[in-house]
Amino acid sequence: MRKGWEIRKLEEICELSAGGDVPKDNFSETQTEKYQIPIYANGEKNNGLYGYTNTAKVLKPSITVSARGTIGFAVKRIKPFFPIVRLIVVTPNDLKELSLDYLDYALRKIDFKHSGSSIPQLTVPMIRDYEIPLPEIAEQKLIVSILDEAFAVIAKAKANAEKNLKNAKELFESYLQGVFENRGEGWEEFTVKECIESNIIYKPLDGNHGEIHPTKADFVDSGIPFIMSRDMKNGGIDEIGCNFITEKQAKSLRTGFAKNGDVLLSHKGTIGTVSVLSTTRDFIVLTPQITFYRIKNKEKLIKEFLYYYFLNPSFQKDMNSVAQGGSTRAYIGITKQLELKIIIAPFKQQINIVNKLDAIRFETKKLEAVYQKKITDLEELKKSILQKAFAGELNVKEAVMV
Repeated sequence: MRKGWEIRKLEEICELSAGGDVPKDNFSETQTEKYQIPIYANGEKNNGLYGYTNTAKVLKPSITVSARGTIGFAVKRIKPFFPIVRLIVVTPNDLKELSLDYLDYALRKIDFKHSGSSIPQLTVPMIRDYEIPLPEIAEQKLIVSILDEAFAVIAKAKANAEKNLKNAKELFESYLQGVFENRGEGWEEFTVKECIESNIIYKPLDGNHGEIHPTKADFVDSGIPFIMSRDMKNGGIDEIGCNFITEKQAKSLRTGFAKNGDVLLSHKGTIGTVSVLSTTRDFIVLTPQITFYRIKNKEKLIKEFLYYYFLNPSFQKDMNSVAQGGSTRAYIGITKQLELKIIIAPFKQQINIVNKLDAIRFETKKLEAVYQKKITDLEELKKSILQKAFAGELNVKEAVMV
């Protein structure tokens, strides 16, 4: 800690308060002539903007801190506002003693999520004892100027990395879409129902519905994997981090038994996630969120081709269009899935297509990993710079070297 700096608790230098209820009798979702005062909640979207009212509860420049959800998400508020729900307001007592910009950075440095036991939310009593270093106001302003410059450089580098990551993903998607748009001779188009009738695939099935559906109370530490859509990752299945049910319960179920080589497709909530099941087990059990497609004629269709077909943007668009129609929650049941199209290339072409797509996917995944690491490293750099800034160890040249 630099000589001359004080360590002060937030309650000593700030006024702390919590958001209240939504002013229902004086509320508008949009800004109007009558309702000019922004209402802020604890969400990250639009920096927590919830709506507008006609009376401000907080008049002084302040920092709001999300107390639930994304705990610790801090936003600087200059104009008067009305805080609601799980939002803590931190207002400097004296801006000549504590700069609002300095406080903003100081609160960003605090790891509220890992500062104690696993707390599901923050409260004013919890936050009041957090400490920050407090140099003279002139030095606070110097620190802010250094951080502003460093964070601007980081933001630009992160934006470039995110753009490159997006481009890498779109490169593969573009090639994939072209494969199924630019078909050669011998390609055939079926509905799922026609594939069943032509003995190309078995009838798709999903997990157990109703009372027989396993619930949280049935989960055990080990046993038969009980797969949800969240367990479908990177084209495969997470059989380690998933939930499990007993073998006895699994054998009491009617349906939802996926086997090695099945192509899995999520059809409820999260629509269109695709995986190929590769397992040494006799079977795993699916939730009603997932359909399994099992190939019957393996000389007509290979699972890898079906996997890529389900991934292609045109199929994804069709599936999502059907899933969103007339429902409050995205869902496309087995009956509706029977109407979806499946396009099948000649068998030898399928093998060639899969080999090319595997190679391109491998290279684009490598690119994605590089850019994702860059983004992660930049976030870690921000934390490191903040740490040094509030330990009095930061200099301008070091801060802007990204």
